[in-house]
Amino acid sequence: MNKPGARILVVDDEREIVRALSPSLTAHGYVVLTARTGEDAVRTALQRRPDLILLDLLLPGMSGIEVCQRIREHSNVPIIVLSAKEKERDKIECLDQGADDYIQKPFGMNEVLARIRVALRHVANMQAGTEPQIQVGSLCVDFSQRRVQRDGHIIDLTPTEYDLLKVLLTHRGKILTRQMLLQNVWGAQADARVHSLHVYVASLRQKIEPDPLHPCFLLTVPGVGYRFNEEVPAK
Repeated sequence: MNKPGARILVVDDEREIVRALSPSLTAHGYVVLTARTGEDAVRTALQRRPDLILLDLLLPGMSGIEVCQRIREHSNVPIIVLSAKEKERDKIECLDQGADDYIQKPFGMNEVLARIRVALRHVANMQAGTEPQIQVGSLCVDFSQRRVQRDGHIIDLTPTEYDLLKVLLTHRGKILTRQMLLQNVWGAQADARVHSLHVYVASLRQKIEPDPLHPCFLLTVPGVGYRFNEEVPAK
């Protein structure tokens, strides 16, 4: 469910984008705040404390990347980037600098609303504390017992596969860059494991996916990293 009355800060200097987003967000019960420059965005974020930020990267004055950096010094509010930039390095940079998700313009309103719901659910779960057990579709993971099941059957994972799955599930719905995964799973040894990540992802898919060739849980974000799908229906 949506967080009732959640405040969403829309940061974009294009009036047309704001006019397109505001009515739909309001109709879905959100309170809309707006900012047209990076400086206004930082000031509004710190003063009004929104529950989520929709952020354009190309802003007059302070860039969207700088906005992410400044806000992350004070807040963990979810930041979803809406940008026309297509290059992989732009997507990776904004995610590494604190954004939680990235949607390329032109976008569909239904996708934006779905990403907002995922981000707000994630925040609610984090505020409630780490969940001892997570169920996504037919997959069930019990963190207290390090037990992974699909359709009621136990799945044996190696310690590294389990650690990778735990990071992905803890941040389910979010795009995680390869560097984020490497740092979270291997820490100081991350640089030496760059070429191993895709091997572990493939191995994990073989074990948890009903059809590893057409994954429904662990999704690839081309050129950026991976995302654990939170919208898998239970069978």
